[in-house]
Amino acid sequence: MDKQEKTCHVVVIPYPVQGHLNPMIQFSKLLAAKGLHVTLVIFSSKTFLTDHASLGSVKVVAISDSYDRGSSSISDYLQQFQATVTQKLPRLVVELGISSGHPVSCLVYDSFMPWVLEIARKLGLTGASFFTQSCAVNSVYYQIHEGQLKIPPEKFPVSVPGLPALDADELPSFVHSMEPEYSPILTLVVNQFINFKEADWIFVNTFNSLEEEVVNWLETQRSIKPIGPMIPSVYLDRQLEDDRDCG
Repeated sequence: MDKQEKTCHVVVIPYPVQGHLNPMIQFSKLLAAKGLHVTLVIFSSKTFLTDHASLGSVKVVAISDSYDRGSSSISDYLQQFQATVTQKLPRLVVELGISSGHPVSCLVYDSFMPWVLEIARKLGLTGASFFTQSCAVNSVYYQIHEGQLKIPPEKFPVSVPGLPALDADELPSFVHSMEPEYSPILTLVVNQFINFKEADWIFVNTFNSLEEEVVNWLETQRSIKPIGPMIPSVYLDRQLEDDRDCG
């Protein structure tokens, strides 16, 4: 078997919000620096990525999420986004494997898109969920998903494993507010955990010394891999030459 056949091809799929895109760009760069073949999928209507050259050997592929003209509501956008990506992604993954000469072996998807795991399974691929937020906030959402934290909370402060007691102003606003516009966002963040225990890998943009207690607690629920902080190498360890921005 030659070197080309042995090269692992990873497709990274960020959620189309800049705060989610940036850490997954950094993760893509690190994977590529380790010798993996990496393709980053971006969505044309919501993603702001102007300098593809700064991503080095990471290949960037843009696809339309069918909302280039905007959407009437957050809920409508989320539904259409999932439907469109579910339709387009399988074919794209196959085409990427053929065109590159490196069949795709793993999909790394933003945790806001848990339904990508089903796509990975149907294609016979490994699926890894990437949590761009800290374990502290992830733990809050996990408790809601598991029914251990009621929405809105009945009283304050609330107790979340691995964290000190939390007052209302220490929680995300859509956790304690029942404003209608927050409903689809709350559903989005809680649904990250629909298949939390089924993914092959869970990557989290954090590090143990930052929030050791809550990291340790979350690891009692399933194995996770803290890989943060996902910031340009120039601000951290300078392992990647000329890595000064996120792209």
